[in-house]
Amino acid sequence: MTGVVILGAGGFARETYWVFLEDNAEKKKWNVMGFVDDNPKLHGTELCDIPVLGGFDWLEQNAGKDFQVICGVGNPRLRKAIAARASALGFDFCTVVHPAARMSRWVELGAGSIVTAGSILTTQIKIGPHTIVNLDTTIGHDTIVGAYCNINPGCHISGCVRFGDGVDFGTGAVIVHGKSVGEWSIIGAGAVVAEDIPSHVTAVGVPCRVIKNHQLESSIAAGS
Repeated sequence: MTGVVILGAGGFARETYWVFLEDNAEKKKWNVMGFVDDNPKLHGTELCDIPVLGGFDWLEQNAGKDFQVICGVGNPRLRKAIAARASALGFDFCTVVHPAARMSRWVELGAGSIVTAGSILTTQIKIGPHTIVNLDTTIGHDTIVGAYCNINPGCHISGCVRFGDGVDFGTGAVIVHGKSVGEWSIIGAGAVVAEDIPSHVTAVGVPCRVIKNHQLESSIAAGS
């Protein structure tokens, strides 16, 4: 069995552990050793019957040992930062797919990606590293999803769609065929993306429209 440590101990980290448990019921593949989280109040406790082993100092002390890691944090920017810290310590990232997900053999999953129950991924799909495909999401043919994306529950992604890195696609959001969302953009819950959305923005509504430009706000704050 492959030893695994889950990075993070919040809600999605615990849901990630459940994916491992369900996959084990099919394959007996995983030995989930516990969670690692920098919140000292959690250290030495148990969540879902497995221990919170410690913070990143525990990971540093155990670098080089025979186990893999996976990031159970939903926020794309935080997940990227956590993955970078673990990667710098030399850890490999595993990928896990819930057995109740349906996925053709023409789907490529990047290291550290997580596919949860009820999701359907069809053909010629590429999912980047450290991306979450959450509950009951559908992804159509010839779609490319970048790294560190967070696709929330109940989303519908049509064919030939493009997501840049770090897209946070809100619960129940829909994107029509052939459209794209630029890197590090946020799409609100229930939105319908009917036109391309640029990078570094927040967009909401039906049809989806941009309400915030993150880069512009950063530039204004830097100049004030």
